[in-house]
Amino acid sequence: PYCPPAPDCCSLRYGLALIMHFSNFTMITQRVSLSIAIIAMVNSTQPHGLANTSTEGPLPDTLTDPSRPIKEFNTGASVYEWSPETQGIIFSSINYGIIVTLIPSGYLAGIFGAKQMLGAGLLASSLLTLFTPLAADFGVILVIVIRTIQGMAQGMAWTGQFTIWAKWAPPLERSKLTSIAGSGVAFGSFIILCVGGLISQALGWPFIFYIFGGIGCVCCLLWFTVIYDDPMHHPCISVQEREHIVASLAHQSSSRKRSVPIKAMARCLPLWAIFTGFFSHFWLCTIIITYLPTYISSVLHVNIRDSGVLSSLPFIAASSCTILGGQLADFLLSRNLLRLITVRKLFSSLGLLLPSLCAVALPFVASSYVTTIILLILIPGTSNLCDSGFIVNTLDVAPRYASFLMGISRGFGLIAGIISSTATGFLISQDSVSGWRNVFFLSAAVNMFGMFFYITFGQAEIQDWAKEKTITRL
Repeated sequence: PYCPPAPDCCSLRYGLALIMHFSNFTMITQRVSLSIAIIAMVNSTQPHGLANTSTEGPLPDTLTDPSRPIKEFNTGASVYEWSPETQGIIFSSINYGIIVTLIPSGYLAGIFGAKQMLGAGLLASSLLTLFTPLAADFGVILVIVIRTIQGMAQGMAWTGQFTIWAKWAPPLERSKLTSIAGSGVAFGSFIILCVGGLISQALGWPFIFYIFGGIGCVCCLLWFTVIYDDPMHHPCISVQEREHIVASLAHQSSSRKRSVPIKAMARCLPLWAIFTGFFSHFWLCTIIITYLPTYISSVLHVNIRDSGVLSSLPFIAASSCTILGGQLADFLLSRNLLRLITVRKLFSSLGLLLPSLCAVALPFVASSYVTTIILLILIPGTSNLCDSGFIVNTLDVAPRYASFLMGISRGFGLIAGIISSTATGFLISQDSVSGWRNVFFLSAAVNMFGMFFYITFGQAEIQDWAKEKTITRL
């Protein structure tokens, strides 16, 4: 159908992308806040736990004897005796919470509306962030419970986004809109790594939670005020923009009440290509996010302050590459320079191949400070080109079930993150030099498998079982 043109500037759909960028910024800062604050939270006589211990070791005895504050920093903030094993359980609890709600929340968002689902998840995460310092005084068990529930809330918010884009994003603008929204994750990581330590030193570690929890509450107010599930019911949208969106999505279903064709999905190779892409992408990304400060400190031998600054640089590059990649992908589509499936496979291939090459090169340039930093910046930057590839592909192959499928896709990604973190911890514990080399070689192999699988089986057409009038016999 003919789609009347609608300007990008000052349009509601791009305003929605900016608000969702702010939401993603808020959630990632709340998620990473504990990783920054825990350096000041734990007793200086205890080894500082890292996220790389999150999946290793048995449940420590300290969980049955909740920790209490034992001394005060000059900021007046409490300090706790949490062992590295306890810290690892605290870090991992949010991931398990996310996994629990990814799939059901994606399904429910498609039925009851993503505005309420995402807004409720963001609000719950923000309130729990504000409550975290008080919970720490009551004991480590309550902190673990709060982090798990916070993960469940964030899982609701992550998956609800794609239900909204299925109704707001014209096909030729999907890469651009989702990349603007998704870049909030990288930008939030950059900000929290830059200012988290400064806030802790100047005001005390509880203010990390108070500030970013408060920002989340403001974001919730904005979200519930201006966001609507679809353009048809938004009171402020222009007629021109509404007609543009509706006409471009005319071939999609608008029905909420439908069964999920699980068996048809399970037999769909294009979906498995997306799932494999997510698994490969999150494998290396999790290693970089989790172990980057450790790698910089151990290989480049820099102090904690410089390590924090250097660790934040890759994420501002990732944010920029996400937006630029989305702009380029939609430019290629709007000018009919490449077919949709070609664009998806091109950006997926670049997002898996380029960071793999950089990772493989890292062990061989460890003696060069500048070259190592450049490669570390390029890995997450080039990896985020996948945002215009398989990450947005569920909107192409099954827009009716995009949120549900995004939940499954992120589930595969989280599983990859848990496995890669465990494998990395094991490999570098054997031998630091050869361990890091094996970590990067293994990551490159996983990425290459994901790239070739997606190139072979990836598609961009709506699948038969995802169409409005198709009846799939199970």
